Amino acid sequence: MSLAANHFPAGKLAAIARHAVLIATGLMVLAPFLWMLILSAKSPQDMFTAGISLLPRDLSFIGNYRRALTATPLARYMLNGVIVCGSILALQIAVAAPCAYALSKLRFYGGDLIFALVLVGLILPHQVLFLPLFILAARLGILDSYAALILPYAVSPFGIFLFRQFFRTIPDDIVHAARLDGLSEAAIVWRIMVPMALPALVAFSIFSIVSHWNDLFWPLIAVHSQELMPPSLGVVAFKNEEAGSDYGALMAAATIVVSPLLVAFLLAQRWFIDGLTAGAVK
Repeated sequence: MSLAANHFPAGKLAAIARHAVLIATGLMVLAPFLWMLILSAKSPQDMFTAGISLLPRDLSFIGNYRRALTATPLARYMLNGVIVCGSILALQIAVAAPCAYALSKLRFYGGDLIFALVLVGLILPHQVLFLPLFILAARLGILDSYAALILPYAVSPFGIFLFRQFFRTIPDDIVHAARLDGLSEAAIVWRIMVPMALPALVAFSIFSIVSHWNDLFWPLIAVHSQELMPPSLGVVAFKNEEAGSDYGALMAAATIVVSPLLVAFLLAQRWFIDGLTAGAVK
């Protein structure tokens, strides 16, 4: 009894320390977003006064957001983001799911080598490929088009890896039973494996959408027409061409662009965590 009493304070202190570290880390992550939201409500005079004030002295919330929505076609930028991110996600799933099924449930010569190449693709920075991709897109004549923004990301090594790890947790007996019922390999992928891998599908969808919604480097190279700009590039154009030093409107535009991602993550966070942890069990 005395041993339990002696150990309880130490365990409680350890729990407090863990929570303190988590809270501090969470605040560090949230600090840029909170500061962006605060700046989006400040007037230019309030923003450039000496010292740092967390609360706006001169509230310009409505005016900043009105200018963010009217100074540039922000709605068009976000629509472009939806088109590009949705098309990329659809292509990535269409490629990744069959590849992951083949690597996890089929036995064929060279399978281990192909999976090793997938792992190489995981550690290879995308920026390394942008010069040959730009030359290829120029040769194909697809620069400054939706195709230039979508096609380079059609194959996702991370998607193949994540789906493979999740498919490996699905018992082989389910696949054998489906074959006995007369299902083809393609039908097994789309009617059995993908629905059972819904957590992995949601987790990958969040990763893909966030990555390409925020992508700036490749759109900056691939497109120059304002009507094709995705949100991240549109905000850059907003700052350089329209807003100038109007950082309140710029922060309002950035808040509007980021908001759909935050809402999507909050709605799907349970699936997101399940999708990342389930594949690590086996």
